[in-house]
Amino acid sequence: MSTVGAARTHHVFPASAGVPPQVGPFSHAVRFGDLLFVTGQMPTDPATGQLVAGGLVEQTRQVMANLQAVVRAAGAELDDTLMVRAYLTDFDDFDAFNAEYRTWFDDPLPSRTCVGVTGLAVGALVEVDLVVGMPGGAA
Repeated sequence: MSTVGAARTHHVFPASAGVPPQVGPFSHAVRFGDLLFVTGQMPTDPATGQLVAGGLVEQTRQVMANLQAVVRAAGAELDDTLMVRAYLTDFDDFDAFNAEYRTWFDDPLPSRTCVGVTGLAVGALVEVDLVVGMPGGAA
């Protein structure tokens, strides 16, 4: 973890925190004031860095686990999420994704955008990024 300026903190977490290794040049999360911007998580196993076996449901569950690991390592919980952006390679999976997604949060649900894309890194079917409100206010 390194700090740039007084209000911005960049987080890069080890696999031992349950966070998959980076597949590109980025921080797992950046905190700015009382907001945490979580990089899009892929359905990769933190222990191996490999895509999990299975289809959209299995991949969505792994993405949620990866997001939860990043958010917790940064000092928050998934229910602190304010905004979700989801990317699906096949919009025919929208209903299956929603069924899994609905289990992620207690009410009220965060705001959300869900878009169809032509491809994602590592051959994933789904990727999700978050904006999280940090408990306790600004850093």
